[in-house]
Amino acid sequence: MIVAADVMPVIINTVSVLVGLCIAVGAMLVIASKVFKVETNPLVDEVASLLPGANCGGCGFAGCAACAEAIVLQGAPINSCPVGGYDVAKLIGAVMGQEVTESEKAFPFVRCQGGNVNCTTLYDYHGVENCKTALMLCDSRKGCTYGCLGLGTCVKACQFDALSMGENGFPVVNKALCTSCGNCIASCPNGVLTFARDSEKVHVLCRSHDKGKDVKAVCEVGCIGCKKCEKECPAGAIKVTEFLAEIDQEKCTGCGACAGVCPQKAIELR
Repeated sequence: MIVAADVMPVIINTVSVLVGLCIAVGAMLVIASKVFKVETNPLVDEVASLLPGANCGGCGFAGCAACAEAIVLQGAPINSCPVGGYDVAKLIGAVMGQEVTESEKAFPFVRCQGGNVNCTTLYDYHGVENCKTALMLCDSRKGCTYGCLGLGTCVKACQFDALSMGENGFPVVNKALCTSCGNCIASCPNGVLTFARDSEKVHVLCRSHDKGKDVKAVCEVGCIGCKKCEKECPAGAIKVTEFLAEIDQEKCTGCGACAGVCPQKAIELR
């Protein structure tokens, strides 16, 4: 290709300008990186390196890095990470110069037993297999609007394959895989799932605040607020509020008296 002699100076000048611009921009970036450099606390990095890196949000923060920052700079508990548990908390405690004691682990627990058998089904739902979506579209397919819808939103929310749907339409927890991150609990639109410890022997398997006659019309095993359990409890650990029995686990002795008198079998002794 032959280039006219009068064009060559233009090309050379253009290339020179471009090279000059590249050098100038590069220099500006180097200067900016030094001027605007954010100094990080090395302790934050050390704590972050001890966390499992699951970034599940079970600690209540955006991820493991945010959790580490909260522990070091904001005074968050050193056992904030439910996935790492006691072992990770011990390592963080050593770095932070704090002592940590092992506490009993809690696992998701289903506060409903209506399912596919005991609770009436109003219609067959054919749509997105998501409890929140189903509630937005058409309220609840179950006769009880407080119970488990059985569409498995909690199962999908679990990053550790610790939940599966059982035959009766309830999520089943595999404690060996569960990290107690709480994502399944947060995902349930009806609040059916809650944390419970193995040492807590008595549980109310219902969430309904409807009056007794309304509960019995749709569910064979729902709490009807009859207060028989409240009267029977020798420790005063169970109270009926808005037609629903609630147990104070700190007071409960696990005697099972409440479960024995419940006409609906809505209280479990395990």
